[in-house]
Amino acid sequence: MTHPPRLKIKIQIHSGEEIAMGPGKADLLDAIREHGSISAAGRAMGMSYRRAWLLVDAMNRCWDEPLVHTAPGRAATSGARLTPLGDTVLAHYRSLQDGISQAANGADYDGLAGHLLPEPRASQKD
Repeated sequence: MTHPPRLKIKIQIHSGEEIAMGPGKADLLDAIREHGSISAAGRAMGMSYRRAWLLVDAMNRCWDEPLVHTAPGRAATSGARLTPLGDTVLAHYRSLQDGISQAANGADYDGLAGHLLPEPRASQKD
């Protein structure tokens, strides 16, 4: 089965060797905003609490202020929420993604896609 050519660009923002923000971390921030807890966000995304917590921990260590505020317990104020910086970083990241997705529908991509085979050859000699 042949597939039409497609362009996939993944934005990763690094702090040293750590990925400070990427598509999965941005999706996790959206899920935390929606569900109000790291565990519920992780469940909604099909990931373990530990994995979700490690991603939040990495993000919080990479920026000059935390992106996610956590409060343990069962009180009304417990759970997780995005900080003002978390909202700002997520908005800027999503804006970058939108801009890049628009580039995927432009003349430069069309110029590349016009020469791209639907599937690679079995060998260079074919």
